[in-house]
Amino acid sequence: MASLNVGNLGEYLREQRRTAQLSLRQLAEAAGVSNPYLSQIERGLRKPSAEVLQQVAKALRISAETLYVRAGILDEKEREELETRAVVLADPSINERQKQVLLQIYDSFRKENAAEAAAASASAAAAANGDDGADAPAADTL
Repeated sequence: MASLNVGNLGEYLREQRRTAQLSLRQLAEAAGVSNPYLSQIERGLRKPSAEVLQQVAKALRISAETLYVRAGILDEKEREELETRAVVLADPSINERQKQVLLQIYDSFRKENAAEAAAASASAAAAANGDDGADAPAADTL
């Protein structure tokens, strides 16, 4: 998991607030947090909880996951996975059973690709060590 980068988060929040044309006080009120606390977050002096980030994201009408990544709570790959799931679950044109099937297929592809990546990485490491794998027992004998 990424380390906290509160300064970067604060700068990003300030930029998003200004883009939304909200004063610090207006955003604090909309998010349900105190004005001084929000100011400290923007200046990088406070590390907000995921709940506070979610409230701020809702008030700014931006993705909470984006703020989680900026705060180091979530890494980029996790954010992408969550957003993909959210899009599938929010689609009104498919029913709940179809949504669950799509997510199962998505999970299966992710697992398959992770296994292939791990195998490729292990193969590359073995090649770098001069091991051609000839001495290794066959997988079905283990």
